[in-house]
Amino acid sequence: MTIQDIYPAALRLLGRSVLVVGGGPVAARRAKGLLDAGARVTLVAPEAGAGVRELADAGLLAWKARPYRPGDADGAWFIQTATGDPAVDAQVAADAEAQRTWCVNASDHEASAAWTPAVAVVDDVKIAINAGGDPRRAMALRDAVATALDTGDLPLRRHRVQTDSATGSVALVGGGPGDPGLITVRGRRLLGQADVVVTDRLGPRQLLDELAPDVRVVEVGKTPGHHPVPQAEINRILVSEALAGHRVVRLKGGDPYVLGRGGEEAEYCRQHGVDVELVPGVTSAVSVPAAAGIPVTHRGLARGFSVVTGHEELAEVPARADHTVVLLMGVGRLRDSAATLAAAGLPAATPVGIVENGYLPNQRVTIGTLGTIADQAEAVGVANPAVVVIGDVVRVSPYAPPHFKTADYSTTTPNTPRVPAP
Repeated sequence: MTIQDIYPAALRLLGRSVLVVGGGPVAARRAKGLLDAGARVTLVAPEAGAGVRELADAGLLAWKARPYRPGDADGAWFIQTATGDPAVDAQVAADAEAQRTWCVNASDHEASAAWTPAVAVVDDVKIAINAGGDPRRAMALRDAVATALDTGDLPLRRHRVQTDSATGSVALVGGGPGDPGLITVRGRRLLGQADVVVTDRLGPRQLLDELAPDVRVVEVGKTPGHHPVPQAEINRILVSEALAGHRVVRLKGGDPYVLGRGGEEAEYCRQHGVDVELVPGVTSAVSVPAAAGIPVTHRGLARGFSVVTGHEELAEVPARADHTVVLLMGVGRLRDSAATLAAAGLPAATPVGIVENGYLPNQRVTIGTLGTIADQAEAVGVANPAVVVIGDVVRVSPYAPPHFKTADYSTTTPNTPRVPAP
C-alpha cells in the first residue's frame, strides 16, 4: 500500500456498533477515540489493562473477557485490531474483509484496509494526518499544524454560516502596545476566526493586513479630544454584528480593561444577549516603559505604581519619587500634570521619561525631570501615542546617564532602536 492508494474520508460513527480487539494501551486509546465519536464500542480481549478496565467499569463500553471469535465481527460498522499478536490481528482483518467492513490492522499497516490518522481538535476543526504508515511522523505533523492553528498562523475562520445558532459572538481582544508579536496566542487565534474586526488605531495594525479579503474591518479609532465614532455607536456595532451571526473581534490597543472601556462594551453585549469573551492584552502602562528599559517597580526605588490618564485623579496619587506614576494619554496636559504633582509635594528633580511609539521602529525616548519635562516635550514635539513615567525608576533606563541624578539634567533620544541596548 502506498499513500497514493489512500482516499481520505471522515467516518460518522454516532450510535453505530464498532469492535475493538485487544486490551492494552493502544486498544484503550482507540476505544476512547471511538467513544468520543459517539460509537457503541464492544471490546474483546481475554485480559485488559487499566485504561480498558476504567472504560468498562464506567459502563462506556462492553468488554468480553475472552479471546476473539470469528462471529465477533458480525454487524460491526468498523473494526480496530490491537492485540499485539499478528496472527490474531490478521484473522480479525480477514473476517472484516469477508463481510466488507473497514478494519484497521495495527500489526500490519501495509496490509491494513484502513489507517488511523494522528488527530487533534482545535476549536471546531478536527485535524487528521496520515504519514505513510509512520505514526511518529504523523504525530509530529499533527502537532505542528495544531500549533499553527492555535496561534493564528493558519486560517481557522469558518466560511459557512452556522445553522445551529443565529447569534454570533464578540471577543474583546487586547492587542498590546502595537507590535504584532505582543498579542496573546488566544487573541491571534480569535482574530484569525473573525468575520468582522472592530479596531482601534493603537492596536497591532500589521495583523489587519493578514486577514482574508472578505473580513470586514470597521475603524472606530479615537484620538484625544476627537471621537469620530462615539462609544455608544461602537457598542451598537458590536451587538448588531453579533446578532447577524458574525464572529466579531473588538481589537483594542493594550488591555481592554485598563483604561480601555472594555468593561462598558462587555456589559452592553451581555445586556443584549450576546456572548462576549475577554482576552487580556499586554498593557501599554507596563510594556511601553519596558521598551525604554524602565521598570514600573524596582527594588530600592519603587514598590508600587499608579496608572492614570493625566487628569484630575493625579491629585490623589502618592506624591513620592519612590511611587511610580504612569500617565496614559497624558501628553496634551503634561504641563498641568507636572504642576499638579509638584503642588502635591513631588520634588522638581524627580526623573520623568516619555516613550513615544513604544516597540515600533520610530520609538523615541525623552528623559528629563518634573521641572523640565513639559518644556522638553514641547521643544521636540512629543506626540501621542506616548506613555509618561514619573519616578525614580526612570534612572534605571539605559538612556539615563550616570549624572542623571542632578535636577537640571534632561535629554531627548530621537529614533531610538526598538530594543534599546544598555
